[in-house]
Amino acid sequence: MIEKSKNKIESIRHSLSHLLAMAVLEKFPEAKLGIGPTIKNGFYYDFALPAGALAEAGLSDLEKKIREFIKQDLEFKKESATFAEAKKLFKDQPYKLELAKELNKNKEKISIYKTSPSKPINKLTNLQFTDLCAGPHIKSTKEINPDAFRLTKLAGAYWRGDEKNKMLTRIYGVAFETEKELKDYLEMLEVAEKCDHRVLGEKLDLFMVDEEVGKGLPLWLPNGYFVRRKLENFMHELEEKNGYKHVLTPILAKEDLYKKSGHLAHYKDDMYAPIEIENEKYYLKPMNCPHHHSIYKRSKRSYRELPLRLAEFGHVHRFERSGVLSGLLRVRGFTQNDSHIYTDEASLENEIINVIKLTREVYETFGIKDYWFRLSLPDFKNKEKYGDIKNKEMWEQGSAILKKALKDSGHEFVEAVGEATFYGPKIDVQTKNIYGKEDTLSTAQVDYYSASRFNLYYADKDNTEKPIIIVHRAIMGSFDRFMAFLIEKTCGNFPLWLSPIQAVILPISEKQNAYAEKILGELKEENIRVEIPDASETLGKRIREAELKKIPYILVVGDKEIEAKSIAVRQRGKGDLGLMKTEKLIEKLKKEISEKTI
Repeated sequence: MIEKSKNKIESIRHSLSHLLAMAVLEKFPEAKLGIGPTIKNGFYYDFALPAGALAEAGLSDLEKKIREFIKQDLEFKKESATFAEAKKLFKDQPYKLELAKELNKNKEKISIYKTSPSKPINKLTNLQFTDLCAGPHIKSTKEINPDAFRLTKLAGAYWRGDEKNKMLTRIYGVAFETEKELKDYLEMLEVAEKCDHRVLGEKLDLFMVDEEVGKGLPLWLPNGYFVRRKLENFMHELEEKNGYKHVLTPILAKEDLYKKSGHLAHYKDDMYAPIEIENEKYYLKPMNCPHHHSIYKRSKRSYRELPLRLAEFGHVHRFERSGVLSGLLRVRGFTQNDSHIYTDEASLENEIINVIKLTREVYETFGIKDYWFRLSLPDFKNKEKYGDIKNKEMWEQGSAILKKALKDSGHEFVEAVGEATFYGPKIDVQTKNIYGKEDTLSTAQVDYYSASRFNLYYADKDNTEKPIIIVHRAIMGSFDRFMAFLIEKTCGNFPLWLSPIQAVILPISEKQNAYAEKILGELKEENIRVEIPDASETLGKRIREAELKKIPYILVVGDKEIEAKSIAVRQRGKGDLGLMKTEKLIEKLKKEISEKTI
C-alpha cells in the first residue's frame, strides 16, 4: 500500500511538471522546453525564456493556470514515436530534439505523452501539448488535488548541468496528495530556512563567499573561524589521546603521484586543471591519501609499528560545478578531518570498531543523534567505476569485516550496492539535513587497492613482506561541512564552550557602567568570553540584538543589582534565572564549559 501511494504521488508530481510546461507555453509561446522530472517532495521544469521574462512574483499566475487545467479533467496519453515523427513533433523545440536524437542513436524507444486541453494552448501545439517523456503519469488531472501543490522558486540551471551550455530558467514546485501535507511541508520549510547555515552564516558573522575571491571558496570571519578552531582543537586532542600522529602535507603534488593513486583515472573531472611548473604538471590535491602513503613508505615498516594512525587537517581542492555549490556543504576548497590507519589483517576489525566508537563519542559530544550507518558496497557490474578491480575476493573480505564490525558494535545499518569508492568498500554515517535530504557526515573505508600501487608493505614476524591494509577515516568529514551541519542542527545556538561570545553585560544606563566594567573584568579573568555592547540603544533593543546573535547569557545590571552585589541573568532557551552573585555565575559557566553541556 505504501509503495502504491508513493508511485501515485510520483505520477502526480510528474504530471504537474507537464501542466507547468503547458502554462509556461501559454504565457510565453516562444519558450523552449528542457526537462521536467520529479524530485523529492516535488518537481521542476527547465525553460529557455526571453531575458527577464519571468520573476518569482509571476509564479502565482502560473499556479492559477495550472489549476484551470486541473479542472478541465485532462487526460495523459502515452504513445510511441519513430525518430522521424519525433523530429516533426519537436522541430521548434531544440532541447527535446537533442534528447530524441540520443534515444534514436542508442536505439532506445522514443516515448511521448499527449495532454489534451479543452481549448488550444497556442498555435504551436496543434490543440495538444506533447512532451518527450518516459512517464509514468496519472490517467487524468482529476486525480490531482488543486490545493495540494505550490510553485516555490526560480533558479538558473545549465542545460544538462554543463557550464558550457545555455543557462535555462528552472521553475520548482512541491506537491502532495492532500492540502494538509502541503501545509505541513511549507511550515517545515519555513522553520528550516531560518536554520539554513547560509542564512545564519550571514546573520551571525560566521563566513562569507565573495565572487571576487571565487565561487565555492568561503572566507571564514572571526566568529566562524573561532568556532572552527574549537572543532579542530577538540579533534586534535581526541585523536592524540587515541594514538593518532598528526602530519602536514602540501596542497599540490606532481602528476605522477595522482596517476599512481588512481585519482587521474577515476577522479580527474573533479580535480582542478594542472599547473605547469618547470615543464612538469602539478595538481592541487583533491585528497590527502597519496601524500600520506608517501610518508608511510619513507622507511621500512615492521609489524611492531602497526597500526600506524596518521592524521591531518588537510586542505584540499575539488572542482565542484557551480550549480551544486552550496554554502559550506558543497565547496571547492575545504579542510578534511582526515586520517589513514595502516594496519595488518589481524588488527583490521578492531581498528574499524575503534573508529565507530570514536565517531559515536564525537557526535554525542555535539548532541548529534539523528544519524545512521550505511554499508556502501561495490557493484561489480559497473565496469566504469570498478573495472580496475582484480581481486574481488579481497573486496568481499573487506565488506564482510566492515559488516562484522558494525554488528559487533551493536549497530543496525543499511546496505547500499554501488556506493563504494573505486578503492574499497566503506561505512558511511548518514543524516538528514534540515530540508529532509540525506547527507553523509563521515566515512570509514577499507583500502586493499593502494598497497600494490604505492608498494606499501610491512615486515611480518618472520621478516616476510606483506601488503599493508589502509583504513581511510574522516569522522567530521570536513570541518567546513561539519560546521554547516552543526549550525543547522543547533539553529546557530552553539553550546557555551563553542560560542564566540559567551555572555554580554547590559547596564541599564550610564550610571551602571563602572559596575558593568567590574563584572567584565572578573569574568574575563576566568577566561569567559564576554563583552559590553554599545549602549546607545534602549535596553530592550540591546536584549533583542543579543538574542538575535544567539548569545548564550545576557547579564543585566541596574541599581537593584548593584545594591544586591549581583547580576540579573537571562539564559538562552530558559529565560530569566533571577539575581546571581558573580562567583556563583562564574562557577555555573565554568562547569557548563568544562562538561561541554549541550
